[in-house]
Amino acid sequence: MAGQISTSLLLAVPLAPLAGSAIAGLLGTKFLGNVVGRKVSHTATILGVAIALVISVMTLMAALDGFKLNQDLYTWMTVGTLKLAVGFQIDTLTAMMMCVVTSVSLMVHIYTIGYMAEDDGYNRFFSYISLFTFAMLMLVMSNNFLQLFFGWEAVGLVSYLLIGFWYTRPTAIFANMKAFLVNRVGDFGFILGIGLILAAAGTMNYAEVFAQADQLALMTVPGTDWPLLTAACICLFIGAMGKSAQFPLHVWLPDSMEGPTPISALIHAATMVTAGIFMVSRMSPLFELSDGALSFIIVIGSITALFMGFLGIIQNDIKRVVAYSTLSQLGYMTVALGVSAYSVAAFHLMTHAFFKALLFLGAGSVIMGMHHDQDMRNMGGLRKYMPITWITSLIGSLALIGTPFFSGFYSKDSIIEAVHASNLPGTGFANFAVLAGVFVTAFYSFRMYFLVFHGEERFGKAHAHDHHDAHATHAAHDTHHKATAGHEHDDPHALHDSGSHHEEDAHDDHGHHGLAPGQKPHESPWVVTVPLVLLAIPSMLIGFFTIQPMLHGTFFDGVITVNPNHPAMAELGEMFHGAAAMALHGLQTAPFWLALAGVVAAYYCYMINPRVPAWFYAKFKPLHTLLDNKYYMDAFNQKVFAGGSLLLGGGLWKVGDRGLIDGLVVNGSAKAVGWFSTITRKAQTGYIYHYAFVMIVGVLAAMLYFFPFWRG
Repeated sequence: MAGQISTSLLLAVPLAPLAGSAIAGLLGTKFLGNVVGRKVSHTATILGVAIALVISVMTLMAALDGFKLNQDLYTWMTVGTLKLAVGFQIDTLTAMMMCVVTSVSLMVHIYTIGYMAEDDGYNRFFSYISLFTFAMLMLVMSNNFLQLFFGWEAVGLVSYLLIGFWYTRPTAIFANMKAFLVNRVGDFGFILGIGLILAAAGTMNYAEVFAQADQLALMTVPGTDWPLLTAACICLFIGAMGKSAQFPLHVWLPDSMEGPTPISALIHAATMVTAGIFMVSRMSPLFELSDGALSFIIVIGSITALFMGFLGIIQNDIKRVVAYSTLSQLGYMTVALGVSAYSVAAFHLMTHAFFKALLFLGAGSVIMGMHHDQDMRNMGGLRKYMPITWITSLIGSLALIGTPFFSGFYSKDSIIEAVHASNLPGTGFANFAVLAGVFVTAFYSFRMYFLVFHGEERFGKAHAHDHHDAHATHAAHDTHHKATAGHEHDDPHALHDSGSHHEEDAHDDHGHHGLAPGQKPHESPWVVTVPLVLLAIPSMLIGFFTIQPMLHGTFFDGVITVNPNHPAMAELGEMFHGAAAMALHGLQTAPFWLALAGVVAAYYCYMINPRVPAWFYAKFKPLHTLLDNKYYMDAFNQKVFAGGSLLLGGGLWKVGDRGLIDGLVVNGSAKAVGWFSTITRKAQTGYIYHYAFVMIVGVLAAMLYFFPFWRG
């Protein structure tokens, strides 16, 4: 549809989910006395997100016809010449992000009706996920750094509420505090970057900052010889490292699995973790002028893509495997940003949103079928009991590993080719990391797939996992206890996706969730399977139909800036001869054979010869211990940062609070007054002649002072 989209219609995109959130959160909870029930809560929130999706699709159609908007809607404050406003910048990048966020969010909302049906916090959960959608939409639609920062912090706040949704669980409280604190570290860098740009450019509006980009490139940080733009871009990217979980600020994301599965899908697929990727793509006019910042991004992304993938190999919790695949894929997107392939990063962000949401919701469906048992060692052979979950999970896995013709293939292969074509420092390591990551991804994805859907049925047996250590490579039952140093406990419910909220779950003698002996898994209800089917369709097709316009057409013209010195996208364009030809050619390339090798290796190790993982475990036990402890990063953070802050806090408390403030200022002043009063009290004898004598001495002293006759 050609023509304009009015600003009032665009305002409805973030405000409709906000209204739904307010109805469910205020009227549907104890806050205002449970005025509305579950049906009104989920209807209001789903309707709000559906309205946002419809307008987002209309906006995308208009943007493809050339519609652009950069307008301030409300001036919040004016300080001198600086205007702080709320406004929208609508172009193809914004419209694409709006569609991704609202479509995945709508699927998650519908799925939640089935998944959270037995939970007491049903209305509160719907309120939170709608509020999350509002925050992310404000972030992607903003036209200035102030509003970007508002959305940035809002998604962080709501993720805190959602990860700790089951707030009676110690592990959930620890996980949401961890996510909150790690993101504060990144956000400190982010606000420093915004401050540097504001100080140099004198404005927070994107367009006005980008117009001054060439002048900013010539400036240095005051008092140093550091290039100002490099410092600002690295600071902005540190913010992205927190939100998009890049090494070493990735540690919060696996623990975010403590939240219910629908929010795992929303955080990991479409909202919070993509915020950093979107922000760097939006800031391409600045990042393109700093090769130093780009090289930094390449190295960080490469480390994340490869080393986080290794951790996925030894996980036994089905959700944690998918979580580590998210970390790895975010590393791929970050590498694409670093080699100036911003459009490829945005393309992978879009395709990944669909198949990752599909994998998470598929994992949630499996967990429901298993009566809230998340341990893959207790699964096996679910294919015949859960056919829809099985086929959609297979589609998601094939898309994730980059199978030709599936959507993940087009974006992932484009990243690998872009890295190969780049000439920036750091691309040598990146080239190795993204290729090795293909094998690793295929191996852990299909390890999960085979353990869950094929092979021997291991459910409905007492301590089934004790007899299948070979399948699990003797991994610990759950590595989460190591992550929560200082919070060790033996609560079996904390390891599972839903605690005591599910009364009809079967329990064994030890209180573990799971199927009782003789019970069989069951397919999930339609509110769970319909979103799976609807997400499986774009996971298969969207890459094929969108690669040409998004990467080699005019989709991002005027939105993303690429420096002519960075040749990656130009070379990709020369090599591209259509989506079908790319897929057919992909069958002959190294990434395809590496992915195939990963699938075959997983099949051999977990279906044919389970002794192989056991042999690896025996031979490489120190390596397994390293991976099991997540490279000891949690222990390091716990001892150095948490321990250091306790030490520093203890020192400040003892010296500053107790010693200086209590001891010297408060108690010291009281003691000084007491001492002085003890001295002066001795002069208060009660005898009149003593007082008369003091008066005479006083008068005499005054005369000597005022009438110094003795001086002559």
